[in-house]
Amino acid sequence: MATIRVRIPAALRAQTNEQSEVEVTAEDVRGVIDALDRQFPGIGTRLRDDQGELRRFVNIYVNGEDVRFLAGLQTPIRTGDEVSIIPAVAGG
Repeated sequence: MATIRVRIPAALRAQTNEQSEVEVTAEDVRGVIDALDRQFPGIGTRLRDDQGELRRFVNIYVNGEDVRFLAGLQTPIRTGDEVSIIPAVAGG
């Protein structure tokens, strides 16, 4: 298990008591979301859909790399990694 920092976007800070960064311990990105949800109940449903997959308009990056281009929710986490949750921005 790795202890990592997770950057929380402004849109989700109400769920994390206005914290912009939190520390969690996990083995992969799915574990990061699970740990966040244990610490801040309800945040998991904002990040995952009913099938447990990452919501379409939520992007998660590990050390600047989009997990969708890595191993998705199974992307491994190592101590010292930085995870960022970035809501997708739409516009035209």
